[in-house]
Amino acid sequence: MVDPLLTFPDVERLIVDFLSDRPELVGVTVDNVPPADFDGTQRVVLVSRVGGAWIDDLHLDNPLVELEVYGPDKTTAHTDSLGMRAALLRLRGTTHGTATVTDVVEADGVRWLPDYNRLDANRYLTTVRLSLTPARPA
Repeated sequence: MVDPLLTFPDVERLIVDFLSDRPELVGVTVDNVPPADFDGTQRVVLVSRVGGAWIDDLHLDNPLVELEVYGPDKTTAHTDSLGMRAALLRLRGTTHGTATVTDVVEADGVRWLPDYNRLDANRYLTTVRLSLTPARPA
């Protein structure tokens, strides 16, 4: 039998909200859309769900999420990537809205990835897989 009316969390908003308040990322804009006039040289973390699936037997949402970290130079982008990475692992065991994060696993750690649409950009990419237990109706 399928659970009626499962409430799936917005994993992008969950990560944006969590990372926006982290001391490791002071001065960094975190969102799921680029800020106005974004050219890739600002200190920004962009969060995008890129896949994943619901695992019915375990009642888990298993989103795959990419985090693009930009900075004014390669060193700053890399430093912010490492701060984001450390902060993101602290999501494990937290509850956000209607979801509990039961696990955070790196699928692909911090790596340099040039942004060919923004020639002056300095970008690092990290991919993580989360396990989320969404709320079920009472």
